[in-house]
Amino acid sequence: MNQLKLFGMRLRAVRKAEGITQEEAAEKARLNPKYLGQIERGEKRPSFDAVIALAKALQVSPSVFFQFEREGADERTLRKDIDGWLRHCTGDTLRQVHRVIKALVEP
Repeated sequence: MNQLKLFGMRLRAVRKAEGITQEEAAEKARLNPKYLGQIERGEKRPSFDAVIALAKALQVSPSVFFQFEREGADERTLRKDIDGWLRHCTGDTLRQVHRVIKALVEP
């Protein structure tokens, strides 16, 4: 997925988490609602000023919009990610992770 689409998806997720409509966000950021919709769909590249204005409107750091997660990653990718994270953990951290995973997967 390209960076514009990832940015737009992240922006939309942040906006929705704040409970703000596209029109409200556009108004607070002093942007055209149509332009905001195009950004959220990954059709338009936002200017630096637009990113800053949207961050202020949604009361978040601009960096939040760039924290991309691989949405819907396949099982193999997920296992690879988890293995990579755990590879460098200390024994104490592994014990904590074990307790969390156990609580999530045991009935």
